Amino acid sequence: MESAEIRRRWLSFFEERGHTVVPSASLIADDPTLLLVPAGMVPFKPYFLGEVKPPFPRATSVQKCVRTPDIEEVGKTTRHGTFFQMCGNFSFGDYFKEGAIKLAWELLTSPQDKGGYGLEPEKLWITVYQDDDEAEQIWHEVVGVPKERIQRLGMKDNFWSMGVPGPCGPCSEINYDRGPEFGVEGGPAVNDERYVEIWNLVFMQYERGEGTGKDKFDILGDLPSKNIDTGLGLERLAMILQGVQNMYEIDTSMAVIEKATELTGVRYGDAHASDVSLRVVTDHMRTATMLIGDGVTPGNEGRGYVLRRIMRRAIRNMRLLGATGPVVQDLIDVVIRMMGQQYPELITDRERIEKVALAEENAFLKTLKAGTNILDTAVTETKAAGSAVLPGDKAFLLHDTWGFPIDLTLEMAAEQGLSVDEDGFRRLMKEQRERAKADAQAKKTGHADMGAYREIADTAGETDFIGYGDTEGETTIVGILVDGVSSPAATEGDEVEVVLDRTPFYAEGGGQIGDTGRIKVDSGAVIEVRDCQKPVPGVYVHKGVVQVGEVTVGAKAHASIDNRRRKAIARAHSATHLTHQALRDALGPTAAQAGSENQPGRFRFDFGSPSAVPTAVMTDVEQKINEVLARDLDVHAEVMGIDEAKKQGAIAEFGEKYGERVRVVTIGDFSKELCGGTHVHNTAQLGLVKLLGESSIGSGVRRIEALVGVDAYNFLAREHTVVAQLQELIKGRPEELPEKVSAMLGKLKDAEKEIEKFRAEKVLQAAAGLVESAKDINGVAVVTGQVPDGTTPDDLRKLVLDVRGRIQGGRAAVVALFTVNNGKPLTVIATNEPARERGLKAGDLVRAAAKTLGGGGGGKPDVAQGGGQNPAAVGEAVDAVERLVAETAK
Repeated sequence: MESAEIRRRWLSFFEERGHTVVPSASLIADDPTLLLVPAGMVPFKPYFLGEVKPPFPRATSVQKCVRTPDIEEVGKTTRHGTFFQMCGNFSFGDYFKEGAIKLAWELLTSPQDKGGYGLEPEKLWITVYQDDDEAEQIWHEVVGVPKERIQRLGMKDNFWSMGVPGPCGPCSEINYDRGPEFGVEGGPAVNDERYVEIWNLVFMQYERGEGTGKDKFDILGDLPSKNIDTGLGLERLAMILQGVQNMYEIDTSMAVIEKATELTGVRYGDAHASDVSLRVVTDHMRTATMLIGDGVTPGNEGRGYVLRRIMRRAIRNMRLLGATGPVVQDLIDVVIRMMGQQYPELITDRERIEKVALAEENAFLKTLKAGTNILDTAVTETKAAGSAVLPGDKAFLLHDTWGFPIDLTLEMAAEQGLSVDEDGFRRLMKEQRERAKADAQAKKTGHADMGAYREIADTAGETDFIGYGDTEGETTIVGILVDGVSSPAATEGDEVEVVLDRTPFYAEGGGQIGDTGRIKVDSGAVIEVRDCQKPVPGVYVHKGVVQVGEVTVGAKAHASIDNRRRKAIARAHSATHLTHQALRDALGPTAAQAGSENQPGRFRFDFGSPSAVPTAVMTDVEQKINEVLARDLDVHAEVMGIDEAKKQGAIAEFGEKYGERVRVVTIGDFSKELCGGTHVHNTAQLGLVKLLGESSIGSGVRRIEALVGVDAYNFLAREHTVVAQLQELIKGRPEELPEKVSAMLGKLKDAEKEIEKFRAEKVLQAAAGLVESAKDINGVAVVTGQVPDGTTPDDLRKLVLDVRGRIQGGRAAVVALFTVNNGKPLTVIATNEPARERGLKAGDLVRAAAKTLGGGGGGKPDVAQGGGQNPAAVGEAVDAVERLVAETAK
């Protein structure tokens, strides 16, 4: 049974049994504590935490998931992987243990021609929590599983929580016996390689308290409403139904392995080392494709770093397998072909996905080249120090700064006869991971801060937003927080967070900043609102300060926004939509929105592009935007179903989470986007849009900054003033300025070249005199001295080499010259072949001189360069060089 069919049967089975089918959420987690979605229940987390009332009593999904804690283990075993699909069914206060158990058994054991998976009942083993008598009773007495195939396990294995205070409960796992070839018998309690877990049923019935780990926390009591959360690993079930040894050999993965073997000539199954690399490539390219498909772009932090890391591991393993050229496009094509049936958006977005991936591959291939040069230098320094071990901090620097995999460092160092201080490297990596874990743990505790907001939401309900049509209105204060704590009242001077039952204030979201304004209480008290946020769904929190009087919960008030500021923001937001569409028209659908910020009179817009946008294209985009403004197009918003919006071609932003009903903003016949923000009524209200330029903010992501309306006019007015001043200085018309300025710069560069040539000639004129001043130290001609301050490093190097070349007759020669540049001493030292035969190496001599100068240096045996901090020590440095020559050339 193909993976796509496993997925189809799952959704069909539960939909027929009253479950709402929920499409997979983006891998970009809508949760500040998570980088990526690691489990199937994550999109339903607000329902389980009680933050939001679930819109359905039952649901089912097949969720894309990525986990990367054990990334180094991927490929080494056949059980670790980063991307997987989690099939889940969920009940929110509807059915509980018996319902979940019976549904699971029915789907797994029903014949395939009846819509089930057709697993043999006698091969299924059950585990339950050690104290869960109810679950064991249902499995045995209701379903009919023999008691000898039901095992009890402890809290670490069969008890679930989110890792923070909140819902928790016992689990029951369904395991499949793969047979004696996979190990000894005895059930999952004895051998989890033979008895592989395929489905986990979580019975959320308790509330847990503070604590750490899987079993170090208290159970506070029963939940008021019992829920079900289950998860079946699609890849694990595919492994069983397709009769293969492991999840790397299922249909969607094996095709990638086959392409990798075709590109490298290495056969899968021939050797353990090459099999590991092939599995790494397969897993990582699947993950990379899905991440890019959901809008992640490679970067140096957060989820962007996760993507960069797995892509570079995949590319490096392909090179270890023998690939010499680009491979990413061929591999991604296979992933899209195999996964496109389940996720059609991969096919639609193929061009964008390939552009982002190819740009990262090209960047890494360059990094490999640069990293190789850095490694060569580190190897040279290690050998010069008489060591056979490359320091761990050098390996860590290569890994952390240059993206150089440790495996590649080990291999290339071995080729140079060196080992690597792996313990030192691992220690530094561990310290880095511990810092990251500490940050993640700190983020998790953020749930406690949401309690006060959720309490207000439970008591007063969601805030009614009236701001699309009204800029002011009557309201009631339903919640007050002072210093993050719920309070019945606040007085003059207090910093407060106020929740209203209805509000015209827009809460920051979708790239639009929150409104400011005033809340005037009927008692005469006044709150100046400086920001508006939505810390939990549906609750608008007005942040500000009590300017006059006392405010209390339950008080009637009048809320009004800063309307002038709102209009300026609306102009910026509408301009963002126009810019997005104009860019897509110019660059294609790959120019997808990756973020934005709309402020009064200005905006920034981030979009996907593997390279800089040409100036001519930016000019065309700006012209098109302003032509649309002149067309006087109406702007209107409409709420509709998500499917209908997609049919109409509405553009959705990557990473945004949308419900079943969405708001669609349409600008004439030019633009249509899903958006919850505020906008102008007509494009003519924007007046003018000026794009200030675009720049890179990360691999594959560009940013445009722009001005709108009066701000755009003021900018152009200032530009006009500057042009007028240049006209006066250069005596030319505006259209002549570029040519005249270019001509002036050309003349300036020519003059600088002449000055440089004259200065270099003057420096080299000293060569003959320096040769005549050579000392004889144990048969070595030694030229030392200090040349005029300000001599550049290049000129000093040329002079040293010129002097060395003038020493004839096959004499051993050392030339060591010094200068002071920008207040810091600099030295270049060169040796000829006869000197090197007597053991005199430029690098050794430079290190001796630089140590005296209070600095460092290095280079090759024939020429080296160094410097320091103490210009007064040049004379001592000369003496140090001459002493070392005398000692070495005895």
